[in-house]
Amino acid sequence: MATTHNIENKRYRSLIVSIALFLSLIGALLAFTFYTSSLLERNTVLIDQTNQVANSAQAVIKDLFDLDNSYGEDTNSPHIQRVLERLKQDTALITSSINAIEQGGEITDIDGKRYNLPSINSQSQTQITAANEQWQLLEPKIQAYLKDADNIMVDSSDELTQAVEQAKTSSLLINDSLDQLTDEVFINAERQANTIRLIQILGVAAIFAYFLIFVFFFVRRLRDTDAEALAARRETQEIMETVNTGLFLLDKDLNIGQQHSRALNGIIGEDRLSGENFADVLRGRISDKDLKTTRQFIEQLYNPRVKEKLVDSLNPLHKVMLHNTSGEESTTNRYLDFKFSRVYEDKDIARILVNVNDVSDAVYLEQRLEKERSQNDMQIEMLTTILNVNPKIINEFINNTKVHIDKMNNILKNPGSSQFELEGKLNAIYREMHSLKGEASALKLHSFTKIASDAEDKLDALQNQGKLSGNNFLPLAVHLDDLLSLSNTIETLGERINQAAPKSHASAQPMKKAAVAASSSSASHASAANQSVATASFAGGNNIDLSDDVADEQLAYYQDFAQDIAVRQAKQVQLNDHNLAHVTIPECLKKPVREISIQLLRNAVVHGIESPEARQAAGKSAVGSIDLEMQRDAQNLIIVLQDDGQGINYEGIRNKLIADGRYSSEEASTLTEGELLKTLFTSGFSTKEHADEDGGRGVGLDVIKALVKEYDGKLNVNSELGKMTRFVITLPTA
Repeated sequence: MATTHNIENKRYRSLIVSIALFLSLIGALLAFTFYTSSLLERNTVLIDQTNQVANSAQAVIKDLFDLDNSYGEDTNSPHIQRVLERLKQDTALITSSINAIEQGGEITDIDGKRYNLPSINSQSQTQITAANEQWQLLEPKIQAYLKDADNIMVDSSDELTQAVEQAKTSSLLINDSLDQLTDEVFINAERQANTIRLIQILGVAAIFAYFLIFVFFFVRRLRDTDAEALAARRETQEIMETVNTGLFLLDKDLNIGQQHSRALNGIIGEDRLSGENFADVLRGRISDKDLKTTRQFIEQLYNPRVKEKLVDSLNPLHKVMLHNTSGEESTTNRYLDFKFSRVYEDKDIARILVNVNDVSDAVYLEQRLEKERSQNDMQIEMLTTILNVNPKIINEFINNTKVHIDKMNNILKNPGSSQFELEGKLNAIYREMHSLKGEASALKLHSFTKIASDAEDKLDALQNQGKLSGNNFLPLAVHLDDLLSLSNTIETLGERINQAAPKSHASAQPMKKAAVAASSSSASHASAANQSVATASFAGGNNIDLSDDVADEQLAYYQDFAQDIAVRQAKQVQLNDHNLAHVTIPECLKKPVREISIQLLRNAVVHGIESPEARQAAGKSAVGSIDLEMQRDAQNLIIVLQDDGQGINYEGIRNKLIADGRYSSEEASTLTEGELLKTLFTSGFSTKEHADEDGGRGVGLDVIKALVKEYDGKLNVNSELGKMTRFVITLPTA
């Protein structure tokens, strides 16, 4: 590139020198023309001046004769005064003109313009000297007469007579000398004019000849250059038509160069690209954010202070999906990979070379492999769960999953037109999805948890959007199909394993209890002002049995679930069971007891137990303690869960209600602790600032409330700020 640049500089240098020489010749000819014009003008003035001296000499003689004939007339008469004045002027003019002609000096014409007279040659000098000699004889006599010519007291007749006599002699000699001088000056001026004309003709001929030579060589060089450029362009076109990738150049304004590879049109999907703006070509095909980032990225490529390798890692068009804008459904979106390279001229960044490849097949292959990898990971996860969890628990999970999905399907099918009905459907689906997610999370089925969390994101968005319509619920069907498919997969894998394994190995070893330590803080459930007790009663009822080996499995199930949440929330917890293995739970309450226990455990770890740092600062052990107890009497099954965490903060609930816009400051200040506690059990309300897999969506306590109400039970909450929170759930067994 630098060599080509130097060659072009040499070509331009010779062209500039040729043009400068051509202009110099023209300038020299013009300067000579101006000089000769000035010289001719001065010769013309000299001729005019000699004629003027001759005419003035004739006028002087005429005035002397007139004065001589009018002698005796009153000297003050207008006639005499006019003649005397004219005689004085002509005498002075002749004297100054002869001196200027003789010495080549400056003269002033009648109009006051000044002229420089040229120096005359020797022959002309002889003529002007002769005229001057005669004038020197006449001029003193005229001055002697003029001295007292207008004085009537002095007789000046003798002076006048002498002047007249001298004029008769000198005037002829003066006129003859001036005539000869005029002829000499005219001949000399004509000679100069001929010389000037000849030089001008020769100069114009030379300039014209130089111009023809210049045009001839320039056109020939231009033809050679065009031939070279045409050959280079042909080679470039052959390359551009042959390569399979899209190649083009970009300037600083993101304009595409006039030449690009033929493959580029097919890759981009545009017939016309030369000269188009790159941003306009991409607009509508990529997101506005990516388009803005692309502009900034190319600006940085033109910044010489930014290293190209460093900025290349920020390329926003690496394997970017280019959306179809043709409107044809048969045309699929493609993935393109843009690579940008700087093109330098010397040390300056001149252009950006862009190389575009259609990598759709490679990307689709990567996606397919990633999907297969995810499916393999999911199956391994499911196998791990099946092999480490009692088959009875797995079967219960599968059955519960199908029950939850059936319920959500039925809820979706139920008609609803008013906002109240649609909000009821939304909250009901939210509760079922949250319950299902809780059971999946307890079994470490992260594939289930991920799908359920994505569905909860959509449900949460619907809760916050305000006005609902039936169409808002349609995307949820996809998540239900995915969940049902996973459930069927687990069921199929379980059946295959159970067929191949001995019957005695149906139950797995329970997992050990462990207190898991982690760091980082989490949002609080609520801290309460001193003590408060609130009771809410609802309808419901049905049973579960935690005896023999299944009881041990259930205990490990809860232990493992609590520890997993603690790790994610950067907390340390110890789950203590009381009488869990010795309580007979009715079969009809099996499902609600598990769901309630899961939600209570999650609520205690996420909202109740503080971070290790906060607990130590409050004088507590870094490990939080959670007690899970189940009691049975003749009529009821009682679930008690108590943690030694921060308690319920009623003022925090009040402030959150104000921040969420549910109540004004005045309205919130009138709410009692019982009313504030009830808001914790409403769908969509949570004191956690940011939602995650374990909480913050305001659904867990709503699920507990709905289950207690469904089974005609009672709910009691007791909390002491900074010390503990206790939930007591009473479910009728009959």
